Amino acid sequence: MSRRIRTTAYLFATLAVAGTLTACGGDPLDSGSDSDSGGGTIVVGSANFPESELLMEMYAQALEAEGVKVETKPNIGSREVYMEAFKSGDIDLLPEYNGALLAYLTPDGVPEDISAPEDVYEALQDVLPEGSETLPQSEAEDKDTLTVSKETAEKYSLTSIEDLAPVAKDLSLGGAPEFKERHQGLVGLEEVYGVTFKEFKPLDAGGPLTTGALAKGDIDVANVFSTDSAIPTNGWVSLEDPENLFLSQNVVPLIRSEALSSDAETALNAVSEALTTANLTEALAKVQVDKADPATVAKEFLADNGVS
Repeated sequence: MSRRIRTTAYLFATLAVAGTLTACGGDPLDSGSDSDSGGGTIVVGSANFPESELLMEMYAQALEAEGVKVETKPNIGSREVYMEAFKSGDIDLLPEYNGALLAYLTPDGVPEDISAPEDVYEALQDVLPEGSETLPQSEAEDKDTLTVSKETAEKYSLTSIEDLAPVAKDLSLGGAPEFKERHQGLVGLEEVYGVTFKEFKPLDAGGPLTTGALAKGDIDVANVFSTDSAIPTNGWVSLEDPENLFLSQNVVPLIRSEALSSDAETALNAVSEALTTANLTEALAKVQVDKADPATVAKEFLADNGVS
């Protein structure tokens, strides 16, 4: 399950909003303009992680290229925080992930038979906040993967999760502790693919413990996320998931309907059409590894892909 899928009580979310807005000496949603984005300005926000800020910049710059007035509010906080801002009208547009958003908006949990991109997108339409909509989703997604080193892939001829079935008994897997009990984890790997590992090592949710363990050879297979810059940097191989065990996490624009114009729709659709998992991973690596400014990386991405 994605690191972005978090469940929490409404009271916590309310407190989180209040804490975020008063932290660091200011309100990240207050830049001196009307919160309802009057005057035709679209307020584009982001969550508090680099990929979300990068996508925010892509959306904002593409909109500006179409003549749309834009204001950006990056690093608002977790989904609990920025969705409250979106619902209240402080934010008009957000880069989202179809599966993570569906899970957040479905308190009873996403049915296990809904995991493919088209199915997730369709289910999402039934739970969107009133007065909002999603535009067509991108091919790019940041989803759970089982990833191995190039050496392991070559040794066992691995290209797909199903290839693990005859060899997993000799391999160790590392990931978040909860991965052990989840259908989109060890339970589903056994039920859907017939894959049972020799050992499971509880580490973190696609973070430095898991990537570090794979890099050092302490584990053979890692549950990491598909746009993690460690994958191309280390030449690792993410195994295909032909049965769509892992919930899709396609990048999708979430926008307040009253803020959507034909120019805005054209701009956002152009970004979504340009994005792939591979080029998003490459762009994100420039931010995370090379420490480049997200706005600069977004500008280069849009130019290279003929968006602006």
